[in-house]
Order: sequence, then C-alpha cells, then structure tokens
Amino acid sequence: MAFTIAIIGRPNVGKSTLFNRLVGKRLALVDDQPGVTRDRREGAGRIAGLEFRLFDTAGLEDADAASMEGRMQRQTETALDDADLALMLIDGRAGITPLDSHFAAWLRRRNGPVLLLANKCEGSAGDAGLAEAWSLGLGEPLAISAAHGEGLVALHDGILAAMEAHGAEKTATADPAPEADAEDVNGLDDVDNIDGLDDDEGDGILQLAILGRPNAGKSTLVNRLLGEERQITGPEPGLTRDAIGVAWQWREQEIRLIDTAGLRKQARVKEKLEKLAADDAVRAMEYAQVVVLLLDARAPLERQDLAIARRTLEEGRALVVAANKWDLVSDRNAAMGQLRDRLETSLTQARGVPVITMSALTGRGVEKLMPAVADVYQRWQRRISTAALNRWLGDMTESHPPPMGQHGRRIRLRYMTQAKTRPPTFVIFSNLPDDLPDAYARYLQNGLREHFDLPGVPLRILLRKQDNPYVKGS
Repeated sequence: MAFTIAIIGRPNVGKSTLFNRLVGKRLALVDDQPGVTRDRREGAGRIAGLEFRLFDTAGLEDADAASMEGRMQRQTETALDDADLALMLIDGRAGITPLDSHFAAWLRRRNGPVLLLANKCEGSAGDAGLAEAWSLGLGEPLAISAAHGEGLVALHDGILAAMEAHGAEKTATADPAPEADAEDVNGLDDVDNIDGLDDDEGDGILQLAILGRPNAGKSTLVNRLLGEERQITGPEPGLTRDAIGVAWQWREQEIRLIDTAGLRKQARVKEKLEKLAADDAVRAMEYAQVVVLLLDARAPLERQDLAIARRTLEEGRALVVAANKWDLVSDRNAAMGQLRDRLETSLTQARGVPVITMSALTGRGVEKLMPAVADVYQRWQRRISTAALNRWLGDMTESHPPPMGQHGRRIRLRYMTQAKTRPPTFVIFSNLPDDLPDAYARYLQNGLREHFDLPGVPLRILLRKQDNPYVKGS
C-alpha cells in the first residue's frame, strides 16, 4: 500500500498550492479567498524518485461540529486517520496565530508523525515566522514556497526520513528535485486536469461524472454510492467547489466517480470562485465517459438542466437522467409524464435516454442507477459490422429513397461503415453528400438508433464524397 500524506493547516496558508505542486498538475482550485477547499482531494504525489498518495484538506477552523466548518474538519480528521504522515503548513509571512497553536496542540495529542512547513518563505519574507514556528512543538520547521517551488529538497529529505521510519517501500532512485526556476512561478502543466482523469480509452476505468444544478443532491448521491461520508453535504447550496474524483468499484467494473459543483446559468455566475468551480465541473464532463444528470424531481428539467444535457451530448458523452428527491413528489405519474415528454421534445439527439427515479438521502431507488449506467456505457462502446450496416442502409433507402439533389440529380448513399466508438460514429459515402437534407439525416439517425438498439447514446453520422470501393466503375 502506498505511503500516504495529508496536508493540513488553517485556511489560506497554501495547502492546495502545495498539493498542486506535488502532484504536478492544477487539480485543486486555488484563490486568494480563504476556505476555497472544502472536500478532501486525493492525488498521486511525487518528489524526484519518491512517490506517495496525497490528500489536500479543508482549512482547519475551531468550529461547532454541526456547522459547515465542523463538517469540513471531520473530513480532515478522516484524511489524517488514513495518513502515514501529516504536513502541517503555516504562513511564514503572517507568523504563528492562535489557530496554528491550537491545532499544533491537537496534532501533538494524536501522536502521529508530522512535518512542520513554513510556507510563503520566498526570499527572507518568512524568516520571522520560521523562527516563531519552533514554539509549536512539532520539531524543526522547514522553509518552503509552494508557489515558487522553493524548499523542495528539504521537503524531499523529510518525507524520505518519514518513509524509512515507517518502513514504507520507496522508489527514490534519482537525486532530490532541484529548486524551480525563479521565473517559473507555478512549475506545473499548463493544461488543467480533473483529479488525474485522462482521455485514455484503454485503461478500462469508467469515468462517471455527476452533474446538475446546485443543491440537487450530487454529493449525497456520491456518498450513498460509496457507502461513506466522503463528500461534505448539508442544506447549504454550493458546498462542493472542486470536481472531486474518487476511485470506486461496482461489481467488476473499476470506476472513477466524480462529484462536481452545481452549475447555474452562466449569466448568474458573478464571483471568480464560482466561475472556477463551474469551469472545473465542465472539464469533468468533458473527460467523463458517462454523465449522470441529477435533477431535483420537484422541478425537473429546467432550462439549465437541458443546457447541461445538450452540452453532454454535444461532447459525445453517454447520458443517464436521475430524478432525485422522488420521495418528495406528490403526483408521481404526472411528474414522470412531464419529464419524459420534455426529454423527447428537447433532447431529440439522444432519444431513449434512461430515466431513474430515486432518493439519494434515503437510498430508495439508488440501486437502479448503476445498472442503467452500465447499459448505456456498453451501448456507447458498441461496434457494428460493416456488412450489417450496409444491409440496414439498403433497407432504409429502399423504403424511403433520398430526395433529389441540386440540379435534379439523384442522391445516392453508396456505402457505410463505423469509423469509431465512444460515441458510435458512422461514415456514409455519397455522390452528393452536401445535398442531403437534415430531415433525411435525422431519419437515418433515428432508424439506426432503433434498429441497432442504441437508445440514449449520442450518434454521429458523417457524410463523405467517395466512390464505393467495392463497386467498379461507380
């Protein structure tokens, strides 16, 4: 099992900046506003040859257990329970605060290994705070700058010593990481990433994102599926900010389950932090393979829900609609009829999208969700033989021939093949591909979906001008 490290400290000392530095990607949202991180985030950290599992946590605050801050602290405590080493950060420029002293005493009572890091110590800015940090009783403080990449050699040595004391298997074969170039402020990849997601089709891991409007119950659903309080939940809308990916297994399928921030209408998003969270959620959808659109069943498929669904299908992702809080709906027959009618009229590009009714809070109906996800995932990956496609195309054009093209020429659809899966993408070769009306293309798409059992999956049909390679002189 990998050596595990938790980064902790009061708000706004640079925990997420250090997390991003050690995982080498901008996974965690970073802003000058304190309290950006709420849920614990996990990533694969590395310094030179040392590799470890890393947790970013919410800022520690002395708060009532029932408050949002108290719930955030429980997440931090869970991360510490799972960790082999704690990295406690203080702000070297601000010096020691009463909150730092309070939680240092709390860490000493836990009797676990701790490395004390004085962050923001670029140049001589943190010298005073570094000297004060000795008073916390957590050993020698290490001066670092997470933003500038300074102090990583000392951090490497401290982690290596902790791994050796723990008896952990280590992979330190290279020299400790050099300090970052002073001109390279972040030293990270320019491309944002969502909790280690990639677009690799061959790793066998299903990337499953939960999207929806604020307060639809996304984090409650994630916790219900995982069987633990992994995400912070509560009556307050907008609790989730980062797109948090969690490794999970359902039956024999490895899954990356991604909880996301609630998406509101773009015109209503004013604050920078909410915009960052919304961008994070959209990237999660773009990297996902299946998206669960979670609705509040009391107000299903509002304009923003449809916007999320359309964006999902435009990106070529498979879609499952889940109506949450179904136990609070009084007239369920009317609500289901309204929901299905709206789907049929507003999402014609993926007719037959599976609809699940459930209550994430009570768990009723949640057991239907993953079978629906598995079914649509398999359809999304389906490959159809060229012979079957061309027999089908012949039947479709015989029963309803294409119309005449420009200048009175007959449009002929000569040959069809499947170019790729994920989503299913087909190419039809025609003598006049630009003349085929959209209505006839929809006729083909609907027939393809019905004949080959592809409901709820975005289909792409591309028209190309090319002769049939199997017919001479055509």
